Amino acid sequence: MALQKDFLWGGATAANQCEGAYLEGGRGLANVDVIPHGELRPQVMRGLYIMDRIDENQYYPSLKGIDFYHHYKEDIALFAEMGFKTFRMSIAWSRIFPKGEEEEPNEEGLKFYEDVFKECKKYEIEPLVTITHFDCPMHLIKTYGGWKNRKMIDFYKRLVTVLFTRYKDLVKYWITFNEINMILHLPFMGAGLHFEENEDQTQAKYVSAHHELVASAWATKIAHEINPDNMIGCMMAAGNYYPYSCMPEDVWAALGKDRENMMFIDVQARGYYPNYALKFFEREGIHFDISDEDREILKNHTVDFISFSYYSSRCITTQEGVGETIGNAFKGTKNPYLKSSEWGWQIDPLGLRITMNTLYDRYQKPLFIVENGLGANDVLLEEEIDGYRVSDDYRISYLKEHIKAFKAAVEEDGVDLLGFTPWGCIDLVSASTGEMAKRYGFIYVDRHNDGSGTMQRYKKKSFYWYKDVIASNGEKL
Repeated sequence: MALQKDFLWGGATAANQCEGAYLEGGRGLANVDVIPHGELRPQVMRGLYIMDRIDENQYYPSLKGIDFYHHYKEDIALFAEMGFKTFRMSIAWSRIFPKGEEEEPNEEGLKFYEDVFKECKKYEIEPLVTITHFDCPMHLIKTYGGWKNRKMIDFYKRLVTVLFTRYKDLVKYWITFNEINMILHLPFMGAGLHFEENEDQTQAKYVSAHHELVASAWATKIAHEINPDNMIGCMMAAGNYYPYSCMPEDVWAALGKDRENMMFIDVQARGYYPNYALKFFEREGIHFDISDEDREILKNHTVDFISFSYYSSRCITTQEGVGETIGNAFKGTKNPYLKSSEWGWQIDPLGLRITMNTLYDRYQKPLFIVENGLGANDVLLEEEIDGYRVSDDYRISYLKEHIKAFKAAVEEDGVDLLGFTPWGCIDLVSASTGEMAKRYGFIYVDRHNDGSGTMQRYKKKSFYWYKDVIASNGEKL
């Protein structure tokens, strides 16, 4: 078995990290707009510090992003030069429905994405569209409490019906929710959840998650009715947990952490809550209404493929005094056998192969790696050396080893893999830290943590390397 001839090589972005133009074209304010750079960022992302408007004393990097809104033709042309077969991007919900509850969509927003999709098609690039990459209109959060409220399902159904209808002939591949399990870790960023004092946060998270899971199933149903050729995927922040030791307690803890993340995909891919989840809800006193209609929708409208992000594996122990990893929403035990990136993310290519086998064995549905990459502090040189202004061999090394790992999962293990879209194919704002300095792209964007810069684009060394990888369908690494 080898990579299929139509393997979808490409790259990935998110509207809230690259688009900018946050109030242009009729767009409304969203949760992702009001997450500041700096000390408050972690508290705001977790819903522990309520920020629901632009504070003039704070700096919000996503408001300008890398101005993809005005540079999309230039950027897509660069993607085409690399040979992209697909481009993963997302819809800003508040560009389509500025408040989220309007009866009619915003035509300017719809036209913008139509133009982007047509630009992709001009170069025979297949759009891979995430419907909700953490975005939630701020009006829905302030008025209804975000995804805590079941009414969100109907607002989402209206959104997806408009999208699937308008872009019926332009988009085939859709993802309902980005990293749906992130609701447990960064609930305001992930689902617009604010928590009041003494509120049962666990209850609120799982109630909100249920509403998203039902909404995802509705989206799958609606998509297939509008166009039976549509391919609908779910998406999780993946990476298996390793037990730190062979102590049975550590092995059990790792299994529990894997289940915590897999539960969302169990529902989306299998169509029901697994027994371990129902028992967890029972133990924790978590109650939410699962109607007969919910059960029917979940059961009969499962996803067509499983997409996921993978940056690193994770490790866990029940022992005290063992070092922790840093720099990730998923804090865990430091694995002594792995090296780390500048931001403390542990690098584990074999972990990708392990994760892929775990997912494929469990679900027997095609997989899609929609995020993978190395955040690094790239240096733009004053002039070219060996033809490059940015020489990022460390990124090439990281991606090369991960491509080898997923090829082995396909060729030796028989995993069905649709494609690979490394994260931040062009530099953009980091979701975790709000930095520009934490760069992932094949294309350097002249913008910096303080917002300064020309927005000029420069091809990195990895740009030309990835172009050769795509041209050879992964044979030339």
